[in-house]
Formats: sequence, structure tokens, C-alpha cells
Amino acid sequence: MEIRLEGTGGPEGWPVPGCPCASCGRLAPGHRRPASIVLDGRVRLTGAHPPGGHLVRRTADGLEVTGPDGGRLLYAAGPATGSPGRDADPPFDVVLIDLPDRPERLGDLRRRGRVTPATRIVAVHLDHRVTTESELARRLAFWGAAAVPDGTVVDTARAEAISQVRPGRTLLLGGSRSGKSEEAELRLAAEPEVTYVATGPSGGDDPAWLARVRAHRERRPAHWRTVETTDLVSVLTGGPGTLLVDGIGTWLAAVFDECAAWPGGTPAAGHHATLDAALGRVAERCDALTAAWRGTRARVVAVSDEVGLGVIPATPAGRLFRDALGRLNQALARESEDVALVVSGRVVPLPL
Repeated sequence: MEIRLEGTGGPEGWPVPGCPCASCGRLAPGHRRPASIVLDGRVRLTGAHPPGGHLVRRTADGLEVTGPDGGRLLYAAGPATGSPGRDADPPFDVVLIDLPDRPERLGDLRRRGRVTPATRIVAVHLDHRVTTESELARRLAFWGAAAVPDGTVVDTARAEAISQVRPGRTLLLGGSRSGKSEEAELRLAAEPEVTYVATGPSGGDDPAWLARVRAHRERRPAHWRTVETTDLVSVLTGGPGTLLVDGIGTWLAAVFDECAAWPGGTPAAGHHATLDAALGRVAERCDALTAAWRGTRARVVAVSDEVGLGVIPATPAGRLFRDALGRLNQALARESEDVALVVSGRVVPLPL
């Protein structure tokens, strides 16, 4: 089945005519025309008028088309409607999907076997929800998809899958509200299985903290698994899989608590060690985490706080924590294939 993508933009194209946003302002008019797809040179595929002569099913996954040659296409754009697709059906050869909207849809399709490593993923409905073409390409590389120019022809019989950018260990650094957690989630959004490892406190009855935790949960894909633990060594040594650890700073704060290492604090029950001994236990925990990070067989994306960019902490406890986290960040970065700094939602790669 031949698929001609006459237009790959959103409903109004990209740039949107008359739109004053920075994304649209960077592009010449008509850069991407509104989405328009023609099958086998004669049938126009739209959400309102399914193509005649081809086998068509409208499911919650999108518009599923089987061509006369048996080629399989999924057009996944717009809200999910209808009954779920049949996971027992053959996987799709080509998927045209609105990835700026909900990339987790692609992860769910992979999880259910409807998309396989052989499936060609093409992003459509592209518009000013993405800042630039280069930022779009960066995201699509993580998701195993590609954007193509208007006028591109894809054949289900000769479609070639796009390889994904999948570094084994990624460390994302940033300050408070820098966008580092969102960047971590974005990178793994199209994965079929992800374990989200939350290392932070439960929050008790603090409304602000509980609201923050709730916002994080609502952002994550529904099919992700969540584990709340500070035993990161066991998680990292637990075998293959995909992990998102959020975050290293809250893990270290919990370790300081467990080791009674805060200056002026009360030693844990049964311990009468000095502060130096307590800090030694913290260092041992950090060394164990670094060793587990180095030896893990999982794919890991971890978030940590970048320290030392602001004023010197006013308290001894603040200075001890800053120094310990700075050393731990350096140790993990040395054992990572990919390290980046997130500032105001923009990602700055940190090369070796």
C-alpha cells in the first residue's frame, strides 16, 4: 500500500497563519501544510471519510487500514474513540501518529504488540506545540519515529523502521522547577514498559507537596508502574528493564535521615556514633549506589538537582548536603553515557 503524505502539519499547518508565537515566527509560510494523506494514488484518507476499497476499522487506537496487498496502516490522530483495537491482529507496517499530542500512545501500542521494532513510525499533525524542527527531531529520536517533508511517499511493503536513541544511563541535572522531571518523562514516553522510581517522601498532610506529587502522577502514562523506595541499589541490580528515577537529591536526603547525619540531629536508636561516622555511612551508601549504577543492566534515566549555582547555604547541614550531592552527581555522571543540564525547560547536553 502506497501512502503519500501531501501534508504533515496540524489542522492549520505549521506555521499557523497569523499566529504570533515564537514557533510559528521561525518558519516561512507553508512550511508544513495541513495533514493530507492519499492511499494508492486514489483514496484520500481523512477522519471523516474512510477510504473505500480498503478494509477499514475505527478503533480507540485510530483509523486502521488494511490495503489490497495486506499492508497495515494505523492513522492515530485526534481523540481516541471507539472500541479498543484487537491486539491479536497483525502489527502495523506503518503508523502515522500525532506524537506532539500524546507520545505515550506509541508506548501503549508497543506494549500491546501492535507496533514492533519493524514498524515505521512517522509523526504527523506537526505544529507549534513544538518549538522548532530541531527540537522535534530530538524528541522523535528518543521515540523511534521520524518527521518527513510534505510530499513524501511511504510504502508498507518497503517501510524501514527508525532506530531509537537509547543510552544505557542518562543523568539529567537541573534546578528547582527547571523542567528536568518533564524531560525525563518525555524521553521515555514512547517506551512499552517503564518503572517510575519515586525516592521522595510521602508528604504527609502537606497540601503543597501532595499537589506536586499528584501533578507528577497525572503527567505519567497510565501503563507505567510506580515504585516508592530509597533502596535504589536493589532496583538498579534487579535486572533489565527501563527505569525513571526521580530523584537522586531526595534519595540522598533520605539517606542523611537514615544515617542520622544531619548536624545537630539526634542519632538513630541504638547508635552513638559521631557525626563523622554518620557521614562515613552516607559516603558508603553513595559508593554503593555508584557501583550499582555502573553495573546495572537496566536502561535508566535519573533526575538530580544541580547544586552550587546559587549562594552558599547558610547552615552547616545545607553545606554538607550540597557537597555530598555534588560529589554524587559527579560520580554518576562519570558512569553515564548521557548527561544533560536542563535550564528553563531547555536541554544543554554535557559532553565528555
